[in-house]
Amino acid sequence: MNRTRLLTTMAVFVAIGTIGAQLLWFPTGIARAYPVQHAVNVMAAVMLGPGPAVAIAFMIGLLRNMLGLGTLLAFPGGMIGAFFAGYLYKKVGKKPAAVIGESFGSGIIGSLFAVPFAQVFMGTSVGALAFLPGFFASSITGGLIGWFIITRIKTETLLRV
Repeated sequence: MNRTRLLTTMAVFVAIGTIGAQLLWFPTGIARAYPVQHAVNVMAAVMLGPGPAVAIAFMIGLLRNMLGLGTLLAFPGGMIGAFFAGYLYKKVGKKPAAVIGESFGSGIIGSLFAVPFAQVFMGTSVGALAFLPGFFASSITGGLIGWFIITRIKTETLLRV
């Protein structure tokens, strides 16, 4: 894939993740679940790989925070999930591996990383398992949405130069 096409595809994913987060979300305890972020992570991981998927997750988190549409917790959940989704898909080569990577990365690792992140950057002190249910529900829901979409499109034709 040439550089222009890669950057354009990444920009489209950033736009979908930023706008889609405001269209589909649900409350999960002390946090909100934004499954569109996780769906984008899975699709980007499968189509583009772990590096671009992490960059997309970072940009979505940055834009949502700059626009006042999200919290700083978008960074650990989104970026860690994107990395694990891309890494597992790259190693296994099967699309469900990206969903598992997203769910593990965002739902478990990201939620645990969110605790010190929230303490340092947000001044919030919560228990170690406070974010786990919300992050896990969001990542599984979004991961399945992303898997559904990615299995319905022909990625080979999208990735041709």
